[in-house]
Amino acid sequence: MPTLLIVDDVPALAEQYAYDLRRMGGGMYEVLTAPDGKRALELLSGGEVDCVILDLEMPGMDGFEVLRAIERKGIETPVIVYTGTGSYDRCIEAVRLGAYGFIDKAEPMERVVREVESTLERRRLRAEVQDLRRQLGDSSLVGRSAALKALQKLIAKLAPIPSTVLVLGESGSGKELVARDLHRLGQVSGGPFVAINCAALPEQLIESELFGHEKGAFTGAIAARKGAFEAAEGGTLFLDEIGELPLAMQAKLLRVLEERKVTRLGGNRPLPVNARVVAATNRDLDAEVAASRFRQDLLFRINAHQIRVPALRDRREDIPLIAEKFLAEICTRFGMRPKKLAGEVTAMLMTYDWNKNNVRELRNAVERMVIASDGEVIRAEDVPAEVRLGAEAVGDRGPHSLHERKAQAERQIILEALERNAGHVTRTAAELGLADHASLLKIMRRLGMQRE
Repeated sequence: MPTLLIVDDVPALAEQYAYDLRRMGGGMYEVLTAPDGKRALELLSGGEVDCVILDLEMPGMDGFEVLRAIERKGIETPVIVYTGTGSYDRCIEAVRLGAYGFIDKAEPMERVVREVESTLERRRLRAEVQDLRRQLGDSSLVGRSAALKALQKLIAKLAPIPSTVLVLGESGSGKELVARDLHRLGQVSGGPFVAINCAALPEQLIESELFGHEKGAFTGAIAARKGAFEAAEGGTLFLDEIGELPLAMQAKLLRVLEERKVTRLGGNRPLPVNARVVAATNRDLDAEVAASRFRQDLLFRINAHQIRVPALRDRREDIPLIAEKFLAEICTRFGMRPKKLAGEVTAMLMTYDWNKNNVRELRNAVERMVIASDGEVIRAEDVPAEVRLGAEAVGDRGPHSLHERKAQAERQIILEALERNAGHVTRTAAELGLADHASLLKIMRRLGMQRE
């Protein structure tokens, strides 16, 4: 049960707010009060408060001083400020000092409850993103599917082995994230991670970028420069889209991998290099070898170990968690209040065939929905047209009807939300943006779900 703290120098007003919040919140909140900033800071130091409603106009230590003290002490409890003066400028100043939002004392309690719910949700999403980052570093390999768990298990197995790894997968499926996890979990985690997109380099610059050059090696080479192999010394060199390398460069790369030495362009002195190489491609390299576009000996050399990244459509049950993570990150980056995905939107995301850019395409879709939506809940009309229409079209191609796939997606969404809320139906209904717990129970009955 979330604990709220109301800080106001007028005890009668604080108690009225506490009563109204308990009543309007359906008994979901425990509400404390504090008559001044000093007492508020004492309660906050205990770490048991989940949200603060802070009066800006108080004698002695006013709300601004309390906000500064909270920042100095490193207290992360979110604060909503409220004022009876109606001064918009003062509220904006409070937000700059770290307040999550602001309300006017004259506003109806329904508005206050919505602000509290929004703030608590924003705090929960931030905590979840931080927890995911602690578990996975900067990886977006998020989910609970069997396919993802198998991928993470393989990464953990290969990370300590310093040999070359070939990562295969469609565009946007997360190949670089796999490489970063191999680096983070491996023996070279303390060294640099250098990523080179072989497809993005002009052919005349590839050799210089990979192996470096000496001063005067070509027009414009006004100084000697290290290449990617030297820059990645003691760490990991990620060669993305290695299948795009010209044949002549493939031969030079093979020699470097075998000899563990590079010779800078325009130089004649071999330099030893010690970097783990992880290569990636979305091409079928066996077919490229058969078509004489890729060297077979280079394929043997980089394919000491292989990791295949599953496409997003092959782990649909991970989509709600990935989308929620992106949603929290994007709202935070844009400085916006947290938003929720309506159940129908999540169902569309789980039904749509992400076959263009996979996770990258999903992130772009979430960002477009955040910008398109005006309210706190992202609804079907905010979904990009190609995703909305594509999800509807899938029903005509798959073994199941669109209705069945949507029902399956809804079941998964509700089960995960119930799990996050320890089976509490009212809290789950609030998280899913439903009017009340009765609405959730009605949907569960329609889907054939037992309350137990």
